[in-house]
Amino acid sequence: MEQKFGKNSIDIEALREYCEREGKEVTYRKGEQLEREGDPARWFGFVIEGCFKYITRGISDERDHLTWFSFEGEFVGDYATCLYGRPSQTTIKAMMPNRVLRVTGQQLEQFFDQNMETMKLRAVIGEHILSQYQARYLDFHRATARERYELLLQRCPGIVEDLDLQDIASFLNVTPKTISKIRKEITFSND
Repeated sequence: MEQKFGKNSIDIEALREYCEREGKEVTYRKGEQLEREGDPARWFGFVIEGCFKYITRGISDERDHLTWFSFEGEFVGDYATCLYGRPSQTTIKAMMPNRVLRVTGQQLEQFFDQNMETMKLRAVIGEHILSQYQARYLDFHRATARERYELLLQRCPGIVEDLDLQDIASFLNVTPKTISKIRKEITFSND
């Protein structure tokens, strides 16, 4: 569930510099979409300012489920699908006004094909994303709702200021009532 690329061990400076050099600065208003689930994924970018949430539609309940975030100083996009123009697995929506240095999936693929070093970077990013998803999956099996909430606060300090109760509940796969109860428990246990 680790969110911030900047707080891990992989060196993605070359990719950020590529987005700065080749990307177009694009602004998104709150609620605007970078990608829409089911449409061909086109974009990858570096978030200069703001944050995005990743949403997927439930199969049987047809409700929106929040699955991921991209914050300022991180990359945004449906990485695996934008490289090949396949249908996006999620809708990526601005949570507030955002500025992004955006490139196309095709540009990104050309960047990775430049040399052995950029090809290694492509593999490292893929492995990192896989490890993030694995950690999130394991958290759902090994941690209680309260422990998942506390892990979220540890990994993304200040996140509760950017998200409403419904978004946090959706991300942790619990009800808003459960989040309220957890917050009360934490508040009263710290007194």
